[in-house]
Amino acid sequence: MTGSRRLLVTGGAGFIGSNFVHYWCEQYPSDHIAVLDNLSYAGNRSNLASLDANTNFRFVQGSISDRPLIEELLNDEAIDTVVHFAAESHVDRSILNPGDFVQTNIVGTFTLLDAFRCYWEARDKPNDYRFCNISTDEVFGSLEDDAPAFSESTPYAPNNPYSASKASADHIVRAYFQTYGLPTLTTNCSNNYGPYQFPEKLVPCVCTSVLTEQPIFIYGDGQSIRDWIHVRDHCTALDKILSSGKPGETYNIGGNNEVKNIHLVHKICNLLQELVPNLTVCPHYLIRFVADRPGHDRRYAIDATKIQTQLNWHPSISFEEGLKHTVQWYVEYKDWWLPLLNRNDLTPIHLKV
Repeated sequence: MTGSRRLLVTGGAGFIGSNFVHYWCEQYPSDHIAVLDNLSYAGNRSNLASLDANTNFRFVQGSISDRPLIEELLNDEAIDTVVHFAAESHVDRSILNPGDFVQTNIVGTFTLLDAFRCYWEARDKPNDYRFCNISTDEVFGSLEDDAPAFSESTPYAPNNPYSASKASADHIVRAYFQTYGLPTLTTNCSNNYGPYQFPEKLVPCVCTSVLTEQPIFIYGDGQSIRDWIHVRDHCTALDKILSSGKPGETYNIGGNNEVKNIHLVHKICNLLQELVPNLTVCPHYLIRFVADRPGHDRRYAIDATKIQTQLNWHPSISFEEGLKHTVQWYVEYKDWWLPLLNRNDLTPIHLKV
């Protein structure tokens, strides 16, 4: 695409979405970004407050299931690129309230996608428009310890309502490329970490638990393995995909950092001891093992060969560097996360890792 782009970013007040919006505004200051977010529990308007004075930025509170609002935004903002982050994303919440995940992740994605299709067709199907669907490695299910990492050809095998709803959305997006020729892209990324992540997720959950001297509840034996990537590297990968990715393709994004949950918890505890020398409780003593959750996948791992070879993308932030920077952020920004711990929609089951 030549010239400035005009993006609609859904879920742009959430963790990955807000990091992407900040990244994009830094890298492409002449591009226009409209953010749509319903500001549910994980959306935080303050994440984007520093951009409010930017004339190329607009925030709209609303749902991706609101078709008239979507149509109005697409037309009023002359959108050519949709970057779709909006999703219900916590596995525990999906076990308790699966209907919310079906509504947002499946119905919401369909509503957004179909509105963009009609908008694209009404403009004679420009071939430089893009709909980028941000998905997850969890759609592939669970790997045995010695199994090869997930590739783009790995069959889908979701094991919980969250991953099943994301898999469904991926299939709908694929169908719209195959049926209508809509220029779509889908990304399947490994576990992200970094600033502005809601405290129910593993890394901030451990940080906030230690800093408030609360137990760190670990599911099962703590031996589950996740593949970690810093959110900034995720953003650079999306940049490559939006600029050079082939419509209709899917791209795996990963940091090549497989770590057992219990080992990661101990790493974070060690960093907190280093960064906050006046802790009154040894962080490691706060660890408690609890019964495993249903459908808990044992291992995720991403094979990112395709994006590395075809688009020349590689992560640039080492896990050691990124993790230390992230833990330091939660130490320094207690005013950001402390109010979130007191919300009624954050219960003990959402603070297990």
